Amino acid sequence: MKIESRLFLWGTPLFVGAGIVYGFMTDWSEPVGYLGMPLVGGLVAMIGAYLALTARRIDARPEDDPNGNIEDAAGDQGIYAPWSWWPLAIAGSAAICFLGLAVGWWVLYIGFCLAIIALVGWVFEYSRGIHSH
Repeated sequence: MKIESRLFLWGTPLFVGAGIVYGFMTDWSEPVGYLGMPLVGGLVAMIGAYLALTARRIDARPEDDPNGNIEDAAGDQGIYAPWSWWPLAIAGSAAICFLGLAVGWWVLYIGFCLAIIALVGWVFEYSRGIHSH
């Protein structure tokens, strides 16, 4: 996590500096640019701070070792169900939501309800019965 936190934390002065330079180039007349870019820098700083705090709590990963090899990260990386249809349901409901932006708000509400159902189905895909894992 140290690599990711450094990437985000080093991006903070870039966005803040770009906002200041943008403000001078536009004579501070366009508020979205000179205000928005430092705010993006603040968001990047929050993500970097979260990743830095998380890196303190977990053990070092193979990605954090400068002398690490590719085979150090071998093994299972998590659970992925290749037979799952729930990502397709989420994609379909997202398409309905975007269609609702063009057609009407009522379609967006239908797509949002379908997206909630699909997301709950995907999260609890492996859950069977009470408190199953």
